[in-house]
Amino acid sequence: MTNETATDGRANQRRRTRKDLLAAAARLLKDGKSPDMDAVAAEAMVSRATAYRYFPSIESLLVEAPIDGAVPDPVQLFAGDESTDPVERVDRAEAALHEMAFRNEPQLRLMLAASLERAARGSPTDGIPLRQNRRTPLIEAALAPARDRFTPAAYRNLTAALAMIFGTESMIVFRDVLGVDERTARKVKRWAARALVEAAMKESAARR
Repeated sequence: MTNETATDGRANQRRRTRKDLLAAAARLLKDGKSPDMDAVAAEAMVSRATAYRYFPSIESLLVEAPIDGAVPDPVQLFAGDESTDPVERVDRAEAALHEMAFRNEPQLRLMLAASLERAARGSPTDGIPLRQNRRTPLIEAALAPARDRFTPAAYRNLTAALAMIFGTESMIVFRDVLGVDERTARKVKRWAARALVEAAMKESAARR
């Protein structure tokens, strides 16, 4: 096993552990409980100390847990969708995440504040993620049927650029910086996503 493979394996394990903690908290909340960190750790089958490595407080965990379950599932979102048009599919994915973000705005603001506060105190030294990457799986699922229409470099750039349009941060920009409403934000993001996808396809076609 190479060092790179081992590093990737540890990173994947950390993401799974974080996901397990969120899922455990969501189950307890769904059962009508108000769990403490000990209860969540036991449900996730990890130690209390491990749970605190991923979440600095039970409050930060309980804020994020419902959001984790509210994010559109890529498989379900595109189930039965036979379209191969990357513009159409990216727009569908962004629309779903957009609706989720604006519906859960207060919780997402609290979650973002908690991650920013933790980062300001000093990032974890062992690679524990501060945030769950929920947008990339949606973007990759949207682009999957047209994957061969992009060069590797264009695909990497496109997925990274789309990640800036998808999710909580773009909502904050539209709300707080630009002062526009949800409908206008959606129109602008739809326009931007189309422009990015078409630019990546054009670049890829020119390089073949």
